[in-house]
Amino acid sequence: MRPILLKGHERSITCVIYNRDGDLIFTSAKDGRPTLWLSESGERVGTYELHNGAVWHLDVSWDSKLLVSGSADMHAKVWDVETGAELASFEHSGPVRSCSFDESGRRALTMCDAFGGLDVNRPPLVNIYENSPMFGDPSSWRRAAQFRLPHPEAGEVKCQIVRWMPLGKAILCAFEDGQIKIHDSLSFEEIKCVPAHDSKIQCVSFNLTQTMLLTASADQTCKMWDLHDWTELKMFRSDRPLNACVFSPTKEHVLVGGGQDAMSVTTTSGRQGKFETQFFHLAYEEEFGRVKGHFGPINALAIAPDGKSFCSGAEDGYIRLHHFDADYVDMGDPVPEDEPGSAE
Repeated sequence: MRPILLKGHERSITCVIYNRDGDLIFTSAKDGRPTLWLSESGERVGTYELHNGAVWHLDVSWDSKLLVSGSADMHAKVWDVETGAELASFEHSGPVRSCSFDESGRRALTMCDAFGGLDVNRPPLVNIYENSPMFGDPSSWRRAAQFRLPHPEAGEVKCQIVRWMPLGKAILCAFEDGQIKIHDSLSFEEIKCVPAHDSKIQCVSFNLTQTMLLTASADQTCKMWDLHDWTELKMFRSDRPLNACVFSPTKEHVLVGGGQDAMSVTTTSGRQGKFETQFFHLAYEEEFGRVKGHFGPINALAIAPDGKSFCSGAEDGYIRLHHFDADYVDMGDPVPEDEPGSAE
């Protein structure tokens, strides 16, 4: 499996995503330029150039028409994917760490950090923006709701990640102490609190049918949750802090990535830093493969909707696009099913 190196960013990679059709890859980095690539060849299509700071997160609408980006320049922006035109810009009171569309592509959820210490005018916030009128001008957006998050400078626990729950009726918040809290999307009242990990949660990822959730943590574990009752179904144990996780859409596999803390990378070799992508079997929780190549911690992972390729983005500033070999694509379950009609 020979990777295609996507060389378009000058600083650390922060986010990698595929669109729903799997023909496009969107990436962001600390250089402030979200970039679009073709997934088949790795050809660079273009960049979205109006941010003035690191871009922390991206999301693309279901129809691949809109892209939302959140940046350290205290703005979230909505882009026309095809033309690269900026359709809307939402000013925040602090760096924007999370942004995502709901299933309709008409509502955007953002989360910004606190800024300026205990400044009451710049607390951490969750914002919901909607395209209004619903079927009108795609550049006509307004803020529909705003909710305050716990303030870390006041001794409260910092929120790391914010995402829509399936159907947009609730909002998931992942915290630095390893807790997950589910809030109602209209009132922001807490519905559920799950003590998920022993350390900060770095990544959350839904499966294709949005019935299960993966959480990756600095406590060196990745856990799988049933979204119906928040039962912990599986735990995948690694030997490194984990920054990224993703379900395979076509196999019973889970991909995780991470590595030694970025501050120590300059004095550590790739082998010692543990910068590989690890493959675990979903049912048996066993690691069965690794893909190496990065020279820094893996910050982002994404897998194509058809399960035939995956991307990893790391602190070294490179995105590695891997198309799976036929051996992997044709791989069967290690425990074969009984033949029809065979005796039990």
